Amino acid sequence: MRTLDQINFKDQRAVIRVDFNVPLNDKLEVTDRTRIEAAQQTIQHILASGGSCVLLSHLGRPKGKDPKLSLKNITNTVEEILGVPVSFSENCVGKQAEDLAAALPVGGVLLMENLRYHPEETSGDRTFSEQLSKLGTVYVNDAFGTAHRAHASTTIMAQFFQEKCFGKLLEQEVLAIEKVMKNGEAPILAILGGAKVSSKITIIESLLDKVDHLLIGGGMVYTFTKALGGNVGNSICEPDYCDYALELLEKAKQKGVEIHLPVDVVAGDAFSNDAKQNIFDVMEIPEGWEAMDAGPKSNTTFHELILKCKTILWNGPMGVFEFSNFANGTISVGESIGEATQKGAFSLVGGGDSVAAVKQFGMQSKMSYISTGGGAMLESLEGKTLPGIAALS
Repeated sequence: MRTLDQINFKDQRAVIRVDFNVPLNDKLEVTDRTRIEAAQQTIQHILASGGSCVLLSHLGRPKGKDPKLSLKNITNTVEEILGVPVSFSENCVGKQAEDLAAALPVGGVLLMENLRYHPEETSGDRTFSEQLSKLGTVYVNDAFGTAHRAHASTTIMAQFFQEKCFGKLLEQEVLAIEKVMKNGEAPILAILGGAKVSSKITIIESLLDKVDHLLIGGGMVYTFTKALGGNVGNSICEPDYCDYALELLEKAKQKGVEIHLPVDVVAGDAFSNDAKQNIFDVMEIPEGWEAMDAGPKSNTTFHELILKCKTILWNGPMGVFEFSNFANGTISVGESIGEATQKGAFSLVGGGDSVAAVKQFGMQSKMSYISTGGGAMLESLEGKTLPGIAALS
């Protein structure tokens, strides 16, 4: 892994692939600055080393050149976070873009227009990649959120640079995942939540070779309940995956991995925050009731398990945390992970919903590392080599 510290940026113009794909409100203001703040370390390192920065990113999925998805809308926020003036280029390729980049003084920052205004970005077009490479002298990839895409700016463009390296964020993301998947301190625990077993098969298979404990929560639980002969009532369930669930339990046993499921659940008589609530044994959910959260006994056993583990991966909530009346299991797991982290465990949170939960309940500071990449994080956990990372090797 070639890192920022191994390159002399003095008088160099670094083209940095950042991930500024941030949410905007109706007034086109940034509503979550996390991804821009995550790139700050890399940009400031290069500026402090006597270089200048050309920033490349996409924003949303524009059909044509949608002005609502122009990166011009976020220039002020980028400027505010970096604490330096940021100039803007109306295009990311072509003579005007190259001239603006060439004129950039030492310490200067130039934000280029949305890469996805050009369909060649997502198709990984070689000519477009070469045009992008003319914007600088060194290539830095700091966009973990798009590292699983073989796009022009994330993968192909790297071929046109002799000097290329990982940005600080990308480096931290890779090291955090390796800490779980390759060199984590035992006991290692993976907590997987979410609605469907079918969407997590490859991750579960991959993790069975890496962890000591696998805690399953969320909607996935009820496919296991049904497979084991229990009643799931109106709970979400994938009957077609019952055989797979049983195979998985057997496979885990053979590999010495303990699988933990809730013993009780909080159910509602409708899919609503205002639903009437009841607590049932996980194997005995009556008709007309839908399980939507882990129950109090489960939260206690999960707490004890989490506190005895030294490496913890959390991907997916324990229930319908968007409903405040069914968020307790997710909050409880988050607090237990926070406590384990304080006592010296390493905790990695990744995947959209678990990251959203951690932010919603103000737990960011309690975790060792929170991943910025949903899809990229999931593919890493599946054991895949991400094209954006392979391109830097």
